[in-house]
Amino acid sequence: MDKLAALDWRLLQALQAVADTGSLSAAAARLGSSRLTLGRQVAELERVLGFPVFARHARGYTPTEAGRALLPAARAMGDAAARLALAAEGRSERLAGTVRITASVMVATCWLPAIVGDLRRAEPEIRIEIVPTDRSENLLYREADIALRMYRPEQLDVVTRHLGDVSLGLFAHRDYLARRGRPETVEALAGHDLIGLDRSEDIIRGFRAIGYDMTRDDFALRCDDHGVIWQMIRAGAGIGFTQLALARGVPELERLLPGLALPVLPVWLTAPEAIRTTPRIRRVWDLLAGAVAPWLDA
Repeated sequence: MDKLAALDWRLLQALQAVADTGSLSAAAARLGSSRLTLGRQVAELERVLGFPVFARHARGYTPTEAGRALLPAARAMGDAAARLALAAEGRSERLAGTVRITASVMVATCWLPAIVGDLRRAEPEIRIEIVPTDRSENLLYREADIALRMYRPEQLDVVTRHLGDVSLGLFAHRDYLARRGRPETVEALAGHDLIGLDRSEDIIRGFRAIGYDMTRDDFALRCDDHGVIWQMIRAGAGIGFTQLALARGVPELERLLPGLALPVLPVWLTAPEAIRTTPRIRRVWDLLAGAVAPWLDA
């Protein structure tokens, strides 16, 4: 009991972050700390407890059996602390402060710059932080205040709103088509410089779902960053998929195979339930909900 009473909450945060990420550097990035500080906190935790909680090796840190036994309690304390912080934040009545928005790299690059410019003009007391990432941020731990995602979030204790859908199309630059010809059927895509995903098989699965057996080797250009794919399409490097609303703004691009059955991307707005009604969060939420309309299907 004396050992537990001496534990600083920051030491348990360090335990959880290092266990989740497997390294001091990644844990420090998650907590907004430094590698040196995390190393000291792990060492202090082990000193207080009197036993090692991590095994050190060349690839990073792995929890020992004793460390793993502590993790459920540490996570429960972390969840409780996060909910406490959210509840306190939700009591704020100020229409000022910082709002952290996370969105996919593509949305953050192509949608948000103009949107947050308008938002700042409308509410100059609200500062905006943008987190462009294609991984899910944990809203409970305030990795973001509002998420703009193209899938329905499943995290608990959040509120969501379906804003609409985004249609996709197959596009190429007119210079590419002049050089390589214009495919009129899916079969005619063979031999073209198709732009696809690298590690993800989403496009391959999509083709197979409509009866076309595509493989990774059918794509001459591959990248999992949709922003890079968009720039390759615009540069005339090949044929690729992108949002209809985005391509409409580039007259040099031509849509191919408009009858091709492609899935739509649902757009969801999400925020932690505890802070959703905080004035500045609510204001940014409402502004975002209206501002993304030009990108959505009519």
